[in-house]
Amino acid sequence: MDKKEEKNLENLEEQESVVQDKKEEPLKTDKAPKKRWYVVHTYSGHENKVKVNLEKRIEYMNMSEKIFRVEVPQKTITQVKGGKKSEKEEKIFPGYVLVEMIMDDDSWYVVRHTAGVTKFVGSSKKPIPAKDSEIKKIIHRGQTQTPKIELDVKVGDKVRIVSGPFAEFIGDITEVYPDKSKLRANVSIFGRETPVELEYKQIQKV
Repeated sequence: MDKKEEKNLENLEEQESVVQDKKEEPLKTDKAPKKRWYVVHTYSGHENKVKVNLEKRIEYMNMSEKIFRVEVPQKTITQVKGGKKSEKEEKIFPGYVLVEMIMDDDSWYVVRHTAGVTKFVGSSKKPIPAKDSEIKKIIHRGQTQTPKIELDVKVGDKVRIVSGPFAEFIGDITEVYPDKSKLRANVSIFGRETPVELEYKQIQKV
């Protein structure tokens, strides 16, 4: 074998070695885990406790790079009792908590074994991420929704109208629509009973 053939053989062996090394390297994929929103089912009334407990576990177990946000969607309700206003937060989806996270065995374990959590929404082995569009609507709804008013009135109660075209009139409630924060009352105008529809914020209980 002359020197030229030896050189060619060496080059061939080097090329084969490079190819072999590449075959043995782990395959690199572009499918890096993405952070997604997941819906977690909780015991009824434990939503806020789950949020607090999970946030503590995230800090204690150094999972802030995999679990980012924990949300309990709520809306504000204004209650009027005895002429006094008070506000309370009401959950939009009782029994559920939203978690933004990168799903893997470790992050799944931290969330699933938080006190008060019963399961992820999805199959037992594969939680299903929520659609980003749905999550945005839910969070936006909680942040921008007009506060709902609750009033302790019922049919037959007398109320004083405090605003609008019938301000200072007294009316007798004939119907109540709690879901709309409205009611219907009969008001005596020029000696005649006239039905008017009013919003809760327009009246005071007599």
